[in-house]
Amino acid sequence: MLRWIGAIILVATPAFAGDALTGPVKVLDGDTLELQGRLVDLYGIDAPEAEQVCAMADESRYRCGQKAAAALRERIGTTSVSCLPQGGATQDRLTAVCHLGETDLSAWMVVHGHAIALRDGMGGYLAKQTHAWGRRVGLWAGVFDEPASWRRARLRAEPATGVKP
Repeated sequence: MLRWIGAIILVATPAFAGDALTGPVKVLDGDTLELQGRLVDLYGIDAPEAEQVCAMADESRYRCGQKAAAALRERIGTTSVSCLPQGGATQDRLTAVCHLGETDLSAWMVVHGHAIALRDGMGGYLAKQTHAWGRRVGLWAGVFDEPASWRRARLRAEPATGVKP
């Protein structure tokens, strides 16, 4: 009887808990992919949002979120990506280390200045960010709000959409 219960639990356990997902992806933004119908957040990084605007050193403005997504889209092309979930997965969304061949896509985004490393230091991306900052590439070539700060400011600025009595 216990064997049957164990077998039922194994069958009922979602496969997303730690299994790698591989296949073609759709780039949704600079740190989010769609793979096999699921949203995949690239592990250890945060990229500007699609609507986010940044400034170059000469003060010219550009849509850094769109640029980050375009860079990731161009890097991946039509090649299959392999993503290994890092915990915290739900039925529809997960955080994963994703590779294009041998290339860690999170590291690639940080090295090229299209995303920032999360401060928890996971994945070794902070050292790569320091290198990108030193070379003044991507976001580091100008001035930008950290994506999380930009999102918070945008939420505070949006008016409430409550129902009037």
